Amino acid sequence: METVIPVHLPQHPYQISICPGGLRQIGLLMAERAALTPGQRVLVVANPNVFRYYGDAVAAALTQAGFSVFDCLLPAGERYKTLKSVQKIYDAALAHRLERGSAIVALGGGVIGDMAGFAAATWLRGIPVVQVPTSLLAMVDAAIGGKTGVNHPQGKNLIGAFHQPRLVLIDPETLQTLPKREFRAAIAEVIKYGVIWDVELFEQLEAAPRLDQLRSLSPELLLEILVRSCRAKAEVVGKDEREAGLRAILNYGHTIGHAIEALTHYRVFNHGEAVGLGMLAVGELAVELGYWSRECADRQANLIQKAHLPNRIPPQLNPDQVIESLQADKKVQSGHVRFVFPTGIGAVKLVDQVPSDAIARALRKLQVS
Repeated sequence: METVIPVHLPQHPYQISICPGGLRQIGLLMAERAALTPGQRVLVVANPNVFRYYGDAVAAALTQAGFSVFDCLLPAGERYKTLKSVQKIYDAALAHRLERGSAIVALGGGVIGDMAGFAAATWLRGIPVVQVPTSLLAMVDAAIGGKTGVNHPQGKNLIGAFHQPRLVLIDPETLQTLPKREFRAAIAEVIKYGVIWDVELFEQLEAAPRLDQLRSLSPELLLEILVRSCRAKAEVVGKDEREAGLRAILNYGHTIGHAIEALTHYRVFNHGEAVGLGMLAVGELAVELGYWSRECADRQANLIQKAHLPNRIPPQLNPDQVIESLQADKKVQSGHVRFVFPTGIGAVKLVDQVPSDAIARALRKLQVS
């Protein structure tokens, strides 16, 4: 059964389709939902691992619907999220003569989605992109909202553009091939939605016996996670497409998390793990500065522990380095780092006057002794 969640944007409305077995219908859905014309050229961008599992099915469904299908495979991993990789997409787009009526299909996790979306935003000044996330993290976060981009050596996602997809197609069956570590990491983003937006989702996660592997979730809870997370992201984006205000709350845990990723060269923690650490750090900050209670911080920490996510920062990661790295964050305004502070479960506040010594104390609390 398909669940459709609309993303209400004045100029770029689209749908999120949560559809088991949806990959086998992608060609028809692109023609019906994304206003893409069969006969046009489609470039499928993926990494070799994902393409091995799902590339043939996607290509067959697109071909059957009348599209001309080509592919571009990029290495897997955050460290390859660079302009050099995007250049390979441009090369493929040129080789296969993608026109303004052509489309790019991003088949994979958040790294592929961000790079393929950025290539689509900039090729011929913008061509359609369809996001087909195959990781839980991309399903609940990265594929929705139109943020695209790549990393700079000095910071994460510093190079990018807003480019809304024509369609987001989520096939939960693809999670069967997702590595356990990637599944756990995505739960950090799901917990984030509970903290910033959805009390009921947070409480459902608390009631779940386990959160550390797909098979431990009931089908009903998995669908709730997908629907509630996607709906939360869609509602926020619908009210603030380009992060002029409200959308900034989606960065909860990300400011410190991005710094941790960059300083460990994207080799120690994956994105969700780093966000989880960022949430723990900001939780400690919020308690110290009086924004929320110790009880709420402990409830958040318990969920992160239930998901078997890292809860300690390596001792060699100097808090002063983290604070310095925060200044390179793209969300810095007038020299001030903007933090999202929780004020209760389901409520947050934007704060841009946070003492550096308080940040350092919060980070030291998370360091391995």
